[in-house]
Amino acid sequence: MKLKIGNVTLENNLILAPMAGVTDLPFRLLCKEQGAGLICTEMVSAKAIHFKNKNTESLMEIDERERPVSLQLFGSEPDLMADIAKQIEHRNFDILDINMGCPVPKVVNNGEGSALMKNPKLVHEIVYKVSRAIKKPLTVKIRKGFTEDSVNAVEIAKILEDAGVAAVAVHGRTREQYYSGQADWDIIRQVKEAVSIPIIGNGDVTSPEKAEKLVKETGCDGIMLGRAVQGNPWLFSEILYYQETGKMKPKPSMEEIKKMMLRHARLQLEYKGTYTGMREMRKHVAWYTSGMPHSASVRRMVNEVESYEQLEELVNRL
Repeated sequence: MKLKIGNVTLENNLILAPMAGVTDLPFRLLCKEQGAGLICTEMVSAKAIHFKNKNTESLMEIDERERPVSLQLFGSEPDLMADIAKQIEHRNFDILDINMGCPVPKVVNNGEGSALMKNPKLVHEIVYKVSRAIKKPLTVKIRKGFTEDSVNAVEIAKILEDAGVAAVAVHGRTREQYYSGQADWDIIRQVKEAVSIPIIGNGDVTSPEKAEKLVKETGCDGIMLGRAVQGNPWLFSEILYYQETGKMKPKPSMEEIKKMMLRHARLQLEYKGTYTGMREMRKHVAWYTSGMPHSASVRRMVNEVESYEQLEELVNRL
């Protein structure tokens, strides 16, 4: 099912969620190959771009093969956000997203991420200024609310629509919940009924049936996949197969999983070099092997791995 966000048409409505420390370039390419309709980068600090932080440059690197791509910014100063959006607009991303959902303390204590949901006036000012500073579509990712006592996703979504965003992604949890408990899909339905721009539902989509259920229960236009694709980029192709045929695609074989892990590692080396690439690969291996026999010992051993050869040896023992 195609999905239009502003002037960008996605081939399907499956979207890779922006996840710090996870959705880097190598992993995004693997998700794209499995059929993701839109790929999102890790969040990038507007201030860090302003101060020309060198790590930020690699966060914004995009490969033509992964497009369309949404680049996610976070910050809380309207003028700075608008300036930075304008400054980076020439880069090869297709959609700009603003993070208003991140629950991490160092982001929230700075008044950024999900903390913005406590300040509707500031939300309007940021989005109003950024949407007028650029021509590319602007989207925003929000949560259900900051706490259970201050659920305001509907109010915020209306403000966002009014201020000029092209679509809103809603994670059905409060900031207080982080990633625990169950996602509340009903809030996604309420947001969808309150606005006319596309709504992307996020939270607890772990299977093709859950993806179908989310759309049925909420009417959302897009389906955003986050933690469920860690170590499992195949989920995209499984959902697409189910959408097209109504049947379940067979799960990847042990051989396919091993092949994917090693391919992922080679991409890590290509983009990040041995030192960083192999260290960052450790958590991915833990995710890929989760639930396999001996996965606990694999996770222990992978923490010693420092080269591709060592990893290959470990993977071949599975």
